[in-house]
Amino acid sequence: MGRLPAIVQLTPVNTAAALLLLLTLTACGSSGGGNNSPTAPPVDNSTNFADVILQNGLIYTVDSAKSRAEAVAVKDGNIVYVGNDAGVASYQGANTRIIDLKGKLVLPGIHDGHLHPLEAGSTVAGTCMVSNTADITSTKFQTLLQNCAPQQQGDIDWVVGFGHSIAQLLDLPPEITPASILDTAIPSRPVVIMEETSHSMWVNSRALEVAGIDRSTPDPQGGLIVKDGNGDPTGLLLDNAGDNVFELAFLPPTDILLDLHYEGLLFALQRIRRNGITSIANARVYTRRGYLDVWKRAEREGRLTARTVLALWAYPTLLPGQSDEGQIQALAELYQNDPDQLLRVSQVKFYSDGLLENETAATLDPYPEEDQLPFFISADHRGLNYFTQERLTQYIAALEQLGFDMHIHTIGDRGVREALNAIEAAMAANGPGIERRHRLTHLESVDPLDYGRFVALDVIADFQVAGDFTLPLPGQSADGYIPVRSIYDTGARYTLSSDWDVSDLSPFVGMQNALSRAEQSLPDLDAAIRGYTINAAYLMRSEDRTGSIEVGKLADMIVIDQNIFAIPVDQIGQTRVLLTMLGGEEIYRQSGFTD
Repeated sequence: MGRLPAIVQLTPVNTAAALLLLLTLTACGSSGGGNNSPTAPPVDNSTNFADVILQNGLIYTVDSAKSRAEAVAVKDGNIVYVGNDAGVASYQGANTRIIDLKGKLVLPGIHDGHLHPLEAGSTVAGTCMVSNTADITSTKFQTLLQNCAPQQQGDIDWVVGFGHSIAQLLDLPPEITPASILDTAIPSRPVVIMEETSHSMWVNSRALEVAGIDRSTPDPQGGLIVKDGNGDPTGLLLDNAGDNVFELAFLPPTDILLDLHYEGLLFALQRIRRNGITSIANARVYTRRGYLDVWKRAEREGRLTARTVLALWAYPTLLPGQSDEGQIQALAELYQNDPDQLLRVSQVKFYSDGLLENETAATLDPYPEEDQLPFFISADHRGLNYFTQERLTQYIAALEQLGFDMHIHTIGDRGVREALNAIEAAMAANGPGIERRHRLTHLESVDPLDYGRFVALDVIADFQVAGDFTLPLPGQSADGYIPVRSIYDTGARYTLSSDWDVSDLSPFVGMQNALSRAEQSLPDLDAAIRGYTINAAYLMRSEDRTGSIEVGKLADMIVIDQNIFAIPVDQIGQTRVLLTMLGGEEIYRQSGFTD
């Protein structure tokens, strides 16, 4: 993979240029005049000739007035003009590059506030890819496993895989345990295979031995060791019980392993810019695995092509001898939040609960008896907590004083309520002097009594609807499941994000699905676009610099292949990005797209 072009140093427009720009905009009528703007008289702009001009297009600015324009001028990485084609002419000098949009639509660079690029790109965890429809008791499956083991990447003893469905393991006859299937194929090396949702792990007997798990091992906080009728582990580990074992496969983080993770990150960044995404929030950075070092290497070597906010993983299971205060201090030492840097470390990721399908999402009411799994997740069948409300309050109260924003995974309605309670308790403890931008993510089940609390507590509601599994079936109601519209209607801050690679990375698939959720659809395309742009920029504390196409902001913009305002909703997801610009620099161009 070749070295990417250097990113221009991003500097604000100087005072003289700003004054001249003001005169120009006054003559033009408005910065977002579009086709209806009056023709601007000639202006002597020789001291502020643009580096790049995009013209003859449809510019959807995402400013407060929902303005449209025809042209944009960029100098020193900043937007210095937004308006009509006539007005932009005065910014053209001998060295100005002109991009003729030929009527194409331009949007602000997409902001994806929840994705997992390093994990999605690294080949280490996907050496053994398993189908969620395979017959796992077949000879063919045994052969697949046997062929995987010698191919394992990363110079590690473990065999690591991905992709099965938990239903495949739950449907096994009583005489076959999940571990026994892996034992037959790979008896001598520890094996761990991540389930397709990442909320359970399938392991063999050797892995259980290495992890020190036997019939006397208690369940960790936020996890369950599934055991048979005799009390012996079956090889199925739910949520944090599986996370703890999966972590062992990557320790210690050797140079070979970190190099593979780095290659995976570069691959993921390529996918990100190809989808028009210029700002991201990595939703979970495992510091014990060296993931933070991988990100910093990308920045140091000039390979980072997205404005990136990292959310450090708050481990539910502490290191031996470590206290919660010790983990909080370790997180505090990693904080960095220079807005002029592409890489910032300013969020912390928590899991409040697990997943509805695993009966590990924390619910207010017990799971219906007909849906309950054949083992106890909890005595009351109301799911589990990675972080209890009290423990979450302790972390939030300490970390928000340092400038950290909280990114809290909440799936079940009890998980949502307890996270809101923890934020409220931390606010009461610290007082109003802290500018908080905490958010709850996923929000698959929310009690209606808690809808209004997002506004009251100024908590951001972060939704992921790019996966087909989030859509109602034809004729089915979406009411109550991922209540996007219900929370939107309260006036709460909201964002849309992908959760790649669990769901599709394309923001246009996310926009289409956000408008296809029956009674839980957003009201219009502008609302969907804002969820992926200016609202997400607020979540990343960069709304004064990115998220819309306005004078003085950074020139993060994309050109797309169709006017998504002029096509049926069910075609929006087919949209492709033609050009991605970061700070005025071209970081992606689709083959065949010419100025």
